[in-house]
Amino acid sequence: MEAFKQNGTCEPLELLQGGSEVLTLDPSSKLIIQEAKKRGIAVEILAARAEYFRLSHGTHSILCRESLSELTSAVALSICDDKRTTTRVLREAGLFTPEQREAGTPVQNEAFLSKHGALVVKPSRGEQGCGVSVGVRTPNTLARAIQLAADCGAPVLLEQLVAGEDLRLIVIGHELVAAAVRCPPRVIGDGQHSVRELIAAQSRRRQAATAGESKIPIDSETERCIAEAGYTLASVLPANVELTVRRAANLHQGGTIDDVTNDLHPELREVAKRAALALQIPVVGLDLIVTSPLSSARSPSYWIIEANERPGLANHEPQPTAARFVDLLFPETASRMTHASA
Repeated sequence: MEAFKQNGTCEPLELLQGGSEVLTLDPSSKLIIQEAKKRGIAVEILAARAEYFRLSHGTHSILCRESLSELTSAVALSICDDKRTTTRVLREAGLFTPEQREAGTPVQNEAFLSKHGALVVKPSRGEQGCGVSVGVRTPNTLARAIQLAADCGAPVLLEQLVAGEDLRLIVIGHELVAAAVRCPPRVIGDGQHSVRELIAAQSRRRQAATAGESKIPIDSETERCIAEAGYTLASVLPANVELTVRRAANLHQGGTIDDVTNDLHPELREVAKRAALALQIPVVGLDLIVTSPLSSARSPSYWIIEANERPGLANHEPQPTAARFVDLLFPETASRMTHASA
């Protein structure tokens, strides 16, 4: 398919190519493109719904896929792609991570479970919470969670479950730009509708609020979380009862986010910078479990869980994630934009 050059506005999510072919932009790409066009940066969209686009200013040109650009090295990308390597690099940099091991024999797996009492089970590669089980506490549940993760086609990791709030940090140019507490998907009973119906209604609301990015899956992990709370998908949830239907807080699994950038403790800002430098990556989304986003980062009030080399930027408005991303790619446009908005 020929590259599509778009020199007008980029307001809609869908752009017409040539005659009838439609190009669909994801929210992060749309946000970046809008910011670039404000600065007179030319845009070429290279593939429909593949999120690939090229930004050009003068003789300077950079290819992007959402918030991943050519500035991220292949080595940094591969480190973040493998959660085992991510953990090792961060731990060697003196940062806190939960204890982790690859799934082995049933005896080895159950010994690790017995040591920690509760685990997170996840594929060593993957994103958006696919194949992740949180709060695994019994051998039978552990075996099922390992199979669920293995179905994603990667080695399976067992990880110590640590308690606290789920915090996503966006770091661009080794500086913190946005911070948000993520909450797992929940439904509230009305005494009339089943859990399945409440999940469907909540999914529709989340999809509408996130341009289709967020939806609560109904799968074995959802069923497990509901069962452990004493309900089934067919149960009518009593009025005003709140039920957490999945324990992973990923946006793509139906989670919600609450911006805490302005309140984040300075030491957690420093942790974010140290992690990005250790990974040698210019743009990264870091997932942490923290005692509180307002508290000190001293031992052991935080644990870094994962690093995402292509974090969603549109989820963190009103923080200027797209502006800082374009600043990084085209620093010659940054001072002009700052002066113009002053």
